[in-house]
Amino acid sequence: MCLIITVIMLVLAVQNLMLSHWLIGGVQLLIALGFLLLLIRNIRITHCERNGSCDNFCMLPNRLTKLFKKKEE
Repeated sequence: MCLIITVIMLVLAVQNLMLSHWLIGGVQLLIALGFLLLLIRNIRITHCERNGSCDNFCMLPNRLTKLFKKKEE
């Protein structure tokens, strides 16, 4: 799903930037880059789960999950 959205938003961003629609193209480019980061994060987590050992390869997802951790009441 992330791959499909990334490709679609990237194509739309390039088209809008070529037509000089800077604001719309910029927003679509940011959305595409956001979904690309989510895609890379999912690939890294899956790689760590399959290998069973997470050395330094999965440090980025751990840092991100600590930032957005749920508060316990």
